[in-house]
Amino acid sequence: MSGLAARGVSASTQNQALSAILFLYGVVIGERLPWMNDIVRAQRPARLPVVLSREEVTSLLSQLGGTVWLMASLMYGAGLRLLECAELRVKDLNFDRGELVVRDGKGGKDRVTILPAALKQPLVDHLTRVKSQHDADLAAGRGSVALPGALRAKSPGAPREWAWQWVFPATRFYVDEARGERRRHHLHESVLQRAVKDAARAAEVSAARSTNSDPTRAAGDLRYPATPAEISALSRTAYPARSLHHFDAK
Repeated sequence: MSGLAARGVSASTQNQALSAILFLYGVVIGERLPWMNDIVRAQRPARLPVVLSREEVTSLLSQLGGTVWLMASLMYGAGLRLLECAELRVKDLNFDRGELVVRDGKGGKDRVTILPAALKQPLVDHLTRVKSQHDADLAAGRGSVALPGALRAKSPGAPREWAWQWVFPATRFYVDEARGERRRHHLHESVLQRAVKDAARAAEVSAARSTNSDPTRAAGDLRYPATPAEISALSRTAYPARSLHHFDAK
């Protein structure tokens, strides 16, 4: 373990190696030595988050379009993490109340956050297209999605219900080995990661590209309280062919 620390490997790598040693002695060999009680695990260093300015986010989002623009704008306007956005289901959006529900967020907790008024029409248009795709999948004998926990046992028809479908479904199918069903997963988070990284490069926003050289963090940096007017302006850039009044903030 001292050798790993001397080589400068990360705290998580050191702790993984330590867990392997403890497993070897405690489970495989079946002997717990006295020195195991005095082990101190490596601590992850505290890092300051990198938060983009409003101008930088505006410049970055202006380089995006289509579904990835909608996802990034939703992260920015609603304060979502990357997977929280990718794993949204249709039933989590409440247009009447201007809210969306994040299920099983950080710490395994649910929370309610705002649904930006300026994104309402783009989301409605997007869901219209997704609904048409879902109807076509159902007609072809597909259209089911994975459900959390044991929900399928309680509601066998839920996997094909519109309310449980992903807001941002993948373009391809995968085969569930347990049931032999062809399903759509949610859009893989790497799609948005790559798009944000490319947009940051095009917009010359260095902070979003250089944070640990991690595009996941680049997307996470979009979490910033946007004003309706800002998102409305970005909507006009991402959907220039549409009537601007569709995106006017309330």
